[in-house]
Amino acid sequence: MVLTAFGAMAEFRWGPTVGVNFSTLSWKQDLVETRSQTGFNAGVMGEIMIPGIGFGIDIGLKYAMHGAKVNFGEREVWKVDNFGNENVTFHTLQIPLNVRFKYTRMNGFENYLAPFVYGGPVFTFNLSTSNLSCIEHPVGSFALQCGIGAEIYEKWQISAGYLWGLSYDVRTIKLDNFSARNRGWQINLAWLF
Repeated sequence: MVLTAFGAMAEFRWGPTVGVNFSTLSWKQDLVETRSQTGFNAGVMGEIMIPGIGFGIDIGLKYAMHGAKVNFGEREVWKVDNFGNENVTFHTLQIPLNVRFKYTRMNGFENYLAPFVYGGPVFTFNLSTSNLSCIEHPVGSFALQCGIGAEIYEKWQISAGYLWGLSYDVRTIKLDNFSARNRGWQINLAWLF
């Protein structure tokens, strides 16, 4: 009954989304210098909101390119195999699922600008990765994200958030327990129908 009532009251919208990622890899130990890398994402997102109270969920399906620049050459274990300053890049399919709150009680001003906050899990599946023989990648990974944004004229949504990888995205082959998780900022723009 609760789900039926939720479905009858909820407003569903969807549309395309694009964005830019500023990501890095957070290693278990500080053995190699790692610098952030800029990537992008694109896909579709849907939003289900309960009118009047401002709570809802959003779900997406996005292609995302992210990674980091890792200086494997500063350690002898990889330098002997001719690895140096390498780009570790991921081409992934991401499925974010967020709970969101949109502030809509502003006496009509929310029709022009409505702020929101969001947070939830991100399920990532690797489509393609860097072809480096010193590292290996899992099939996918799990992360949490949160952020803020604003809806403009009830159509455009711009948001910025941070993503914390909870499972590893990359692991070195020679050092068994040396792995890294994805971390980084995202800025996204969506247009909802």
